[in-house]
Amino acid sequence: MFKVILGVLFFTIISLVVFVNLDPNITQSITSGSLATGYASISLSGEVLKPGTYLIDEQSELKEAIALAGGLTANADELAFNESLSLQMGMSIYIAPKFDPSDVCQQEPLSKVGLNTAEATQLMQLSNIGQSLANEIIRYRDQEGSFTYLEQIMNISGIGNATFVRIRNYITLM
Repeated sequence: MFKVILGVLFFTIISLVVFVNLDPNITQSITSGSLATGYASISLSGEVLKPGTYLIDEQSELKEAIALAGGLTANADELAFNESLSLQMGMSIYIAPKFDPSDVCQQEPLSKVGLNTAEATQLMQLSNIGQSLANEIIRYRDQEGSFTYLEQIMNISGIGNATFVRIRNYITLM
């Protein structure tokens, strides 16, 4: 009986080791201090087939990270990201949907505001964006140049993660 239990235990351990090494969907935590030079860790979420954190070449563009994530879903809004965006260590990129994810029929696209083209009155239509934040968004893009990814809006004082989560499906780059 002892030999049977020992055999089953041994088989289970060997199976776990094999499955962990064969399954690419199992992620192991990597600290940035242990990354080899020339690589960056970035996070992709939203309308990609396999959202998660990916280890990519330092000189990679967003399109390469999207390919690692299995590509885009059919609901991805092409105006909400720039495929040629150069990625940097620790970036978190959200790919916004074109249609409301809860709308099964997907007949009416979401009404969106372009961060790089909208006037203050259009920006104020967004949740929690008043006159002063709308003016700050316009001032930011005038001083820093066009927004190149949605998360840049969090560089504006007064727009944090909670506000970004509330408005991210209703903004585009154009």
